[in-house]
Amino acid sequence: MKKVVTFGEIMGRIAAPHNLRLRQTRQFEVTYAGAEASVATSICNFGGKARYVTALPKHALGEATMDAVRAVGIDTDYILRTDEGRLGLYFLETGANQRPSNVIYDRADSAVSITPASAYDWGNIFKDAQWLHLSGITPALSKTAAEATLVAAQKAKEAGASVSIDLNFRGKLWNWDSNYSAKDLAQKTMREILPFIDVVVGNEEDCHDVLGIQAGDTDVHSGTLDTSRYPDVARQVIQQFPNVGKVAITLRESLSASHNNWGAMLFDAASDSPSFAPLDEDGNYNPYQIKNIVDRVGGGDSFAGGLIFALTTPELSSDSQTAVNYAVAASCLKHSIKGDFNYSTRAEVERLMGGNASGRVVR
Repeated sequence: MKKVVTFGEIMGRIAAPHNLRLRQTRQFEVTYAGAEASVATSICNFGGKARYVTALPKHALGEATMDAVRAVGIDTDYILRTDEGRLGLYFLETGANQRPSNVIYDRADSAVSITPASAYDWGNIFKDAQWLHLSGITPALSKTAAEATLVAAQKAKEAGASVSIDLNFRGKLWNWDSNYSAKDLAQKTMREILPFIDVVVGNEEDCHDVLGIQAGDTDVHSGTLDTSRYPDVARQVIQQFPNVGKVAITLRESLSASHNNWGAMLFDAASDSPSFAPLDEDGNYNPYQIKNIVDRVGGGDSFAGGLIFALTTPELSSDSQTAVNYAVAASCLKHSIKGDFNYSTRAEVERLMGGNASGRVVR
C-alpha cells in the first residue's frame, strides 16, 4: 500500500475546558492539531499509511508535537526540525447552543511559515506516495508557505501522485500581502495551485470565498440548505479547472452550536453526476442529525481523510456513492470526539454506514 502524503502546519491547540469562555478559565487543555495532520491521522486510524510533512522548531514542544502524530502511526521521517521559527498556536473556545465557537490564531513566524520550498526533500517524500493532500490554510500563512504549497503540488504531479486540496478559507489568516483583501489574496493564490489538483474539497462558503462561486441564493447561516444547487457549484469548479476530476462539498446545516445536520455531495466529472450522503431507505438525501456535538473542530478534515481513504481503498472506491457514504459517516463520528483528530476506526465507520446509529454500548 503506497502512502498518502499531507503537507501543512501543525500547532498547539490551547482549549478552554468544557464550554468555558477563554476569559473565564485559568487552566487549559493542550493538544496538537492541524488540518493536514488531522487528515493523516484519520487515514492511519482507518488502517491506511500516511506521511506527514511540515517544519517544527528544535525544542521540547516540537518533540511533543512529533509524539502526537507518531502515536497514530504517521510517518514523520520528512518533518524538518529548524533552528528558526516557532510552534504556531491556536486558542479555542467551544460554543454551545446559540453561542458559537471561537478561534484565536497565534501563528506569526511559525517554522512552516518561514521554511522555503527548497528545504524539503520532495523527491524522496513522493517516491512511494500515491496521493498528496493540501489545504487552503497553509498558503494563507505567508508568501513562503504559499510557494511551498504550490511546489508540493507540482512535485506530487511529477511523481504521478493524485493531489487533493481542501479550500478551507480562513479570513483571519490571509493578510500577508497588504495590496489585497483576504478574499482577493486567497483567490489569487489558490488559482495558481488549483491547476495541479485532482480532487477539490470544500463547503459552500469556501467555494464562494476562494473561487467566487455560490449555490444560487442559499444562505448558510439560515440553518437550511437547498441541495439541488450544489451540482451546479461543482460543475462551475470543473469548468474553471478542467483538470479537476471530483468535487466534494460538505453540507452542514448549523441549527445551533450544539445541533448540526451533516452530509455531503461528491460530484464526478467523468459521469457529470452527483452522489449525496447519507441517503434514506428510498434513496433520498437525509443528513445525519448531530444533536449533542462534543467537538466539531476537525469535522471537515475527518471528511477529507475519510474520502481519501475510500478513494484509495479498492473495495470502497468502486463507486462514488460508497466513497462519499464512508467519508460522511467518518466525519459524523468525529463530532463525538474531543480534539481535532478523528480516532474512529474503519469498523466503526462501516457500522454507521450500515445504519447502526443507536449509540448502544458495544460489549
